[in-house]
Amino acid sequence: MKYLGIDYGEKRVGVAISDEMAAFAFPYEIVKNSPHLISDIAAICTKEGIGEIIVGESNDYNGVPNAIMKKTNEFVAQLGAVTKIPVRLELEFMTSAHAARGQGEHKLLDASAAALILQSFLDRRKNGVV
Repeated sequence: MKYLGIDYGEKRVGVAISDEMAAFAFPYEIVKNSPHLISDIAAICTKEGIGEIIVGESNDYNGVPNAIMKKTNEFVAQLGAVTKIPVRLELEFMTSAHAARGQGEHKLLDASAAALILQSFLDRRKNGVV
């Protein structure tokens, strides 16, 4: 089964996808956060045969949900309702900064952050933690 990873942002949404064996996460694309976001993500899910969606859960330094989480939670609820695909949150912390540090600034940076979120989930799943 393939998984889709999402790094939700107010302007851009990074998207990553796993391989069929759910072992590795790869940056996929950047989707503009627009009124068409849900349908854009749903189209990717259909095209790629996605079985589950993993969205980054963003907290501040104290572990408290940050300002973007209200919109993220609304997005998660709408996405699950439209796609009928299970959607989970995966705790993430500064994934965009980690992606930039490891790869430098590039046009798929948000997709790389999504890949880090998804890889974290896949690794925890592999180890029986999820």
